[in-house]
Amino acid sequence: MNWLFWALLSALFAGLTAILAKIGIAGVDSNLATAVRTSVVLVFAWGVALATSPVNAMESFSRRTWLFLVLSGLATGLSWLCYFRALKLGEASKVAPIDKLSVGFVLIFAAMFLGEQITWRTGLGGGLIVAGAVVLALK
Repeated sequence: MNWLFWALLSALFAGLTAILAKIGIAGVDSNLATAVRTSVVLVFAWGVALATSPVNAMESFSRRTWLFLVLSGLATGLSWLCYFRALKLGEASKVAPIDKLSVGFVLIFAAMFLGEQITWRTGLGGGLIVAGAVVLALK
């Protein structure tokens, strides 16, 4: 199984997440709902990690690895808090496409920080995703 298989599963579960979250936050504070969801993710992720890797493997992590994993975790937390608040206030069918504008940000950030090339193909594809997200959100 290659990266595409896992990426498609990620998209499937992300789509399901939006619907389940929208149902789950009805009548509750979105920040509290995010905390509950995050706790479930924490337990689940540790369960999978401990089942597949020895915990002492973390000893080989460099300071740089720790720094960027922590920063990624903070970005994820902020993303989830904002996403749940947006779902609380808006329609899932509008919030989810706007969330997918992250594709455009990833292309830009990957070029800026990782040296990845934005070719005509990635530029066109990213532009179409951005345009599609905007069209869906404005319906």
